[in-house]
Amino acid sequence: MSRIRQHVRGTRHTAIAGVAVTTATLLAVSLSPAAHADGRPTRATAIENAASALLAHATGLGLTSSQDTSVRDVIVDKDGTQHVRYDRTYHRLPVLGGDFVVHLAGDGSYRGADRATRQAISLPSVTPEVSAPKAADLAVNALRAAHLGARLEQVRAKPQLVVDALHGTPRLAWRTDVAGRDSLGNPVARTVLTDARTGSRIDAWDSIETATGDGTSLYGGTVPLETTQSGSSYQLKDPTRGNTYTGDAEGKTDLCFFGICFSRAPATLFTDADNHWGSGTTADRATAAVDAQYGTNETWDYYKNVHGRNGIAGDGKGSYNRVHYGNKYNNAFWDDSCFCMTYGDGDGTTFGPLVALDVAGHEMSHGVTSKTAALTYSGESGGLNEATSDILGTMVEWYANNSSDTGDYLIGEKIVKPGFGKAALRFMDKPSKDGSSADYWSSSVGNLDVHYSSGVANHFAYLLAEGSGAKTINGVSYDSPTSNGSTVTGIGRDKVGKIWYRALTVYMTSSTNYKGARTATLNAAKDLYGAGSAEYNAVAAAWSAVNVS
Repeated sequence: MSRIRQHVRGTRHTAIAGVAVTTATLLAVSLSPAAHADGRPTRATAIENAASALLAHATGLGLTSSQDTSVRDVIVDKDGTQHVRYDRTYHRLPVLGGDFVVHLAGDGSYRGADRATRQAISLPSVTPEVSAPKAADLAVNALRAAHLGARLEQVRAKPQLVVDALHGTPRLAWRTDVAGRDSLGNPVARTVLTDARTGSRIDAWDSIETATGDGTSLYGGTVPLETTQSGSSYQLKDPTRGNTYTGDAEGKTDLCFFGICFSRAPATLFTDADNHWGSGTTADRATAAVDAQYGTNETWDYYKNVHGRNGIAGDGKGSYNRVHYGNKYNNAFWDDSCFCMTYGDGDGTTFGPLVALDVAGHEMSHGVTSKTAALTYSGESGGLNEATSDILGTMVEWYANNSSDTGDYLIGEKIVKPGFGKAALRFMDKPSKDGSSADYWSSSVGNLDVHYSSGVANHFAYLLAEGSGAKTINGVSYDSPTSNGSTVTGIGRDKVGKIWYRALTVYMTSSTNYKGARTATLNAAKDLYGAGSAEYNAVAAAWSAVNVS
């Protein structure tokens, strides 16, 4: 399961050389209130404090006169502590791995920073020796190689010149997004990173990341729905959650290349005469819509009520869902470019409609990741990206407390059909039960597909929540081993969700690997429960149990 990645940029820019700050920005800050009603600094104040910290600590942050920064995200804790996340450019070129988070005390003083890379960003030239058309050709070949035997149509490539600081010494590179359609008309896409001097491939990864009325759903029984009355009928649109809504894609697909869509599958808003939606069967097209809207509602409520996040982007704005996408499409995905969730119906043999609750939580959590740490979708950071969606999607399922879809540590158990051959897509207690995922970290784990390298973090999260050994929870049997033979005692899933969310939004960056995730979660546990607390020690023990030290 996957999502089309987009860089998210803030509106505030700081130029280190000459301290160039626009008048409009200064006015906006000076006219903004300095504090919330509860005394905490405002977002604008945090950005202003961080801008001052950037000027004072430019050398330590690796900032030079050739670079600019832009704000991606801001978090202000209840005690006034501020965390401002930045992206970076070098001679106006995006720097992959240039992101960092500045941490400030309640009074605005600098406390430190987390950086995706600590290497100096300095290039002899920003003029490529490999042309853009050549980079595009290489990327097209890479997409075709990733789909050997498949007939791809309407293949397009869009190269972008960047600085790659994710893979060793910073260098000039082409980041090329290439996309097309398979023989069924369903989308395929890949991002290819090419050395702009030699033409050699640096990295490549898939860029489609795969997974008050009432409604009778496919997987969750009868569920409550907030809808909108329009004349004598009702719309499947929720005014209490940012106007999130669900529409019918009518079996069509998007024709989009690199954020520019020449045509999009529709999202024809579902309407109903009596505000009782669906029938619990696929014969009624509204049934899948019920599941999708319900999944959106529960995911929204989980992030808001547990983490204080108002919507996926944290801005109170709702997303929307499209169901019945494509032809027997065996996938679901979050797309930043439309700020929407899209669900296929499955082929009926391997998968049924992919609208299950944990799938919705998984895919929408990709949206949260893209707005915060933006974990690169390859290598160990890609595994952490997928694991974040598995972990937080699982937390959504537990949060919903639905007796028809009880909480568990299985991923996608509702959507698999007998033709899939396994009880679920992934198993958090012992990831290797799926035949491909890693139970423990090793130096080669970053070479795995990101859905399989995610196993290390999934296993960590299960151990931290429930502990090691055999047990039965909600009727599901688990038996979680440890790499070092230790016995791990769990601290409960609620605390795990809070620790992982804070680590993601405050400490992780685009290049965070497993060692960095250990540090990030320990910092989060220290913030939430104190250094040396039982929770802090349990985080350390659970990472050691999956061979991350």
